[in-house]
Amino acid sequence: MCQLLGMNCNTPTDILFSFEGFHRRGGLTDHHADGWGIAFFEGKGCRIFLDDKPSVESAVAHLVRNYPIKSQNVIAHIRKATQGEVNLANTHPFMREMWGQYWIFAHNGDLKTFQPEAGCHFNPVGSTDSERAFCYLLEQLRSKWCSAPQLDELFAEIDRLAAEIRQHGVFNFMLSNGEVLFAHCATHLHYIIRQAPFNKAHLVDDDVTVDFSTVTTPHDRVAVVATQPLTDNESWTQLQPGQLLLFRDGAPLLVSSGSH
Repeated sequence: MCQLLGMNCNTPTDILFSFEGFHRRGGLTDHHADGWGIAFFEGKGCRIFLDDKPSVESAVAHLVRNYPIKSQNVIAHIRKATQGEVNLANTHPFMREMWGQYWIFAHNGDLKTFQPEAGCHFNPVGSTDSERAFCYLLEQLRSKWCSAPQLDELFAEIDRLAAEIRQHGVFNFMLSNGEVLFAHCATHLHYIIRQAPFNKAHLVDDDVTVDFSTVTTPHDRVAVVATQPLTDNESWTQLQPGQLLLFRDGAPLLVSSGSH
């Protein structure tokens, strides 16, 4: 299975600490070596970096590690290919425009029986089940609404579509339009909220510690979501199978009940 990482904040924040541990799972501390990608929202724009090489060997990953981009919404992905060749077209996260917004999506899982019909607005470029699911999800939303609906209505519809798609296999995913972050759990997904009083955190995948109290203000709030916890001295919350969370300004705003 692939590895997911997401960040949602109330103020532009860099993800260097989390990414330092996360990128090591792409061929060093884990066996996910079939490409990686990361997307940073900056206002209405989105800066996206993709590479079909393992993240521990990637010159693009080296660039990102040394480029302190600050963003309120970030999605990163390390791929272990289950469907589709190892190439750039099949590398997550994927991006599309809908309702005058960029939408970013990354998936962890395997949808073995998911073969939806071609859409009118969104179709995959590559050959992964993940991109098919993303395009199908957007197609259904775009067919239902010509412009962005109320957030609670959108959340309910994405929750319904996630339940439909996960009938075809494992469907952990993250989705963002730069304002909010959706996180859906099928098997493994965890999150943590960092806010005042800030403490030290130590990475699982590397012997690196940061004291967040020295690099934050008392008003900062950051939600980090990952397939598996990135630190070993903090209390992470595990999402339940079937649960969908919507994060805004660094905190869960809407939460579905989930189902086992």
